[in-house]
Amino acid sequence: MSKPTTAELERIASQVRRDIVRMVHAVNSGHPGGSLGCTDFLVALYFHVMNRNDGFDMDGRGEDIFFLSNGHISPVWYSVLARAGYFEVSELATFRKINSRLQGHPATEEGLEGIRVASGSLGQGLSVACGAAQAKKLNGDDSLIFALMGDGELEEGQVWEAAMYASHCKVDNLIATVDYNGQQIDGPTDEVMSLGDLKAKFEAFGWTVIESNGNDMASVVASLEEAKALTGQGKPILNLMTTAMGYGVDFMVGTHKWHGVAPNDEQLADALGQLEETLGDY
Repeated sequence: MSKPTTAELERIASQVRRDIVRMVHAVNSGHPGGSLGCTDFLVALYFHVMNRNDGFDMDGRGEDIFFLSNGHISPVWYSVLARAGYFEVSELATFRKINSRLQGHPATEEGLEGIRVASGSLGQGLSVACGAAQAKKLNGDDSLIFALMGDGELEEGQVWEAAMYASHCKVDNLIATVDYNGQQIDGPTDEVMSLGDLKAKFEAFGWTVIESNGNDMASVVASLEEAKALTGQGKPILNLMTTAMGYGVDFMVGTHKWHGVAPNDEQLADALGQLEETLGDY
């Protein structure tokens, strides 16, 4: 099967963004800002970049695996998983409702296809990804591990322990991405806790670092393909991906105020007016 073109990926991304704003609006709860900013990345990953098996099992042998560390952006992941066929798109309507498998942060106890670890307790995802990547090697599996972290999340010390470990153990089948949007729940990262030169920091920790524009589909795909080409060379790969929080909805773009706030009825209508329905709403 041929891979989707950039234009086709952009159409999928438009629908995913519609799913996100509708999901959080329906329950007046959730995290639309980061979800919208990372939409292009996750669409490119699941529909173009990762090698995926038919069906789902927890082991994931013989296929690439993705871990979402910043689990609060679950709306975008749930939408992408559903649109990629892991479960019925109609289940998106249960987001954050009682007894739903689509909890506010991804969890495993309800057996939701595509989810292999509970996440959202920030700082832990890179450690999980390191372990999974090493398990791949021990199993003689040459598939890759992908992980996504938020930039505010890098204030957690465990991230840097994992970064040091990955370099020391030459975990070179790991591609980690940082959503570098400069915003976190309490404000701009530069005001809350300046991140400094992230490229230089990860390189000093022994990683190979590439940079990308996370809101340009062609750049997202090219950077992830570049990252794949750099695996197997003795170093973990870091994709430093610049995005705008709330990308795709003009009144949400670039501000921490939409980190964890749902749109009201009028705002939802405004947002949907900016996003083309391409695959059919759930």
